[in-house]
Amino acid sequence: MKDIFQKVTANMGPIGEHAKESHGYFTFPKLEGEIGPHMTFRGKELLNWSLNNYLGLANHPEVRKTDADAASQFGLALPMGARMMSGNSNYHEQLEKELSEFVQKEDTILCNFGYQAMVSAIDAIVDRHDVIVYDSESHACILDGVRLHMGKRYVFKHNDVADCEKQLQRATKLAEQTGGAILVITEGVFGMRGDQGKLKEIIDLKKKYTFRLFVDDAHGCGTMGPNGGGTGEHQGCQAGIDIYFGTFAKSFALIGGYISSEKNIITYLRYNMRSQIFAKSLPMPLVVGALKRLELMRNHPEYREKLWEITRALQGGLTAAGFNIGDTNSPVTPVYLNGSIPEATNMVKDLRENFGIFCSMVTYPVIPKGMIILRLIPTAVHTLKDVTYTIESFSKIVNKLKNGEYMSDKLAQVKVDL
Repeated sequence: MKDIFQKVTANMGPIGEHAKESHGYFTFPKLEGEIGPHMTFRGKELLNWSLNNYLGLANHPEVRKTDADAASQFGLALPMGARMMSGNSNYHEQLEKELSEFVQKEDTILCNFGYQAMVSAIDAIVDRHDVIVYDSESHACILDGVRLHMGKRYVFKHNDVADCEKQLQRATKLAEQTGGAILVITEGVFGMRGDQGKLKEIIDLKKKYTFRLFVDDAHGCGTMGPNGGGTGEHQGCQAGIDIYFGTFAKSFALIGGYISSEKNIITYLRYNMRSQIFAKSLPMPLVVGALKRLELMRNHPEYREKLWEITRALQGGLTAAGFNIGDTNSPVTPVYLNGSIPEATNMVKDLRENFGIFCSMVTYPVIPKGMIILRLIPTAVHTLKDVTYTIESFSKIVNKLKNGEYMSDKLAQVKVDL
């Protein structure tokens, strides 16, 4: 028999095993100062491409004033308790109503945390007789929700509609035996690759199979579609999405999330989502702040237009310079390179220390061995000058990578905070 503490500390996990060499630099870095394209890291100002502040609302003067005024008026405690018991308010219901209009659904439930909302909603919707069909590159919150499912689940190859149909055929056969139903889960925009989910094509499969579609549109909410209503709006198929999830953690520059659907389904979730029934509701300043952010999104399309101007310049410039950015068709901009984990850390250290650029690095085990992704997140508050400098800098570091200047058998030497 083992002591459970000894067990977990003996295997810190594929990322945790590098903690003593990376904590505070490659993992858990501290970006300081006002949220924006230029922030301070370890006392040095860097050009920051790592935040999902897509529309630049984090430091919008109206947002900052609304947040401050709401915190002063209500404090952070109100309302106390879960929505069902004592934590409801007119502001919460107003936000739900306006979000429903924004994403073209009958009703909406506010959620105190986006990740947990996805997990809890999946858990509430399916039982052991039902079958889940989901995309292989679904976000961790979807995977955690799927793992709670006591019934069968089938995974389809990423954005492969033919394989999705194959799994639907298997799911249909099984559901006919169990007397259950089928839930298909995918994303509007995949946060690592930046490619949109094949929503329209999956919805077309409803002509042949009986299922409901649940879409996590965390990266699409506010950024995609003519009105910012999400990836379904962008693809002209929002009505075919049966359950829509949006987050406040990205375009809204806040925390929390929401789920929108038919009124009777939202009523069911209100009374059956354990993460909302047994946990405190969103504090009032966050709700009032979300209302202000939504107002700005709806009344100022120029923020979204600016985001896309920067996105097109960045992605077009990288492609013209010979970089591989994959199949992205959203603001999320991955730059695919080849190299080891030590090479990736040396390259990122060089970017930060000598080029003054901060971006996210993705390596194995998130992606296959030998691959590196430098993920750039453009925002409406970046400038074309930022774009030009970044492309020029990336061209230089890639030449150094190809010339073997980052080659090593150890992670880059940095001062850690652990």
